[in-house]
Amino acid sequence: MPARAPDAAQRGFTFIELMITLAIMATLAAVAVPMVQVAVQREREHQLRAALLEIREAIDAYKRAADNGSIKLNIGDSGFPKKLEELVEGVPDQRSPRKQNIYFLRRLPRDPFAPASAASAAATWNRRAYSAPPDNPTEGEDVFDVHSRSDKVGLNGIPLKTW
Repeated sequence: MPARAPDAAQRGFTFIELMITLAIMATLAAVAVPMVQVAVQREREHQLRAALLEIREAIDAYKRAADNGSIKLNIGDSGFPKKLEELVEGVPDQRSPRKQNIYFLRRLPRDPFAPASAASAAATWNRRAYSAPPDNPTEGEDVFDVHSRSDKVGLNGIPLKTW
């Protein structure tokens, strides 16, 4: 075996070079993690806005159908659905000769901030009855509005339950 030439450099990294590289990577990770958390929060808030809009539009469509005589109302009924599931299950169209169901939603969206343990999509939402005042939304005989059950505050500084 021939001897190595004394001027041949060894290949590899020194301990200092490795430590500097690890320090740079740790700094980049420390900056990236909060940005990812904000992006995830923003996406969930976007899903919440979309779900609220979808449910509220369905509730308004139900009310319009009730006002037009398509949904049977009893004396004293507000014209809003009795439960959220009615928007998906449908109600008989009183103006149709065959009493076909009118459907307002294909599926009821879940609150994206609700825990996964909630049994049904309807159980993830707080409801406000038509007779409840806006400053004290409580459940009642019908569903006038929905809001999140979450106690979290949105990125805009407003609690999610007031959206």
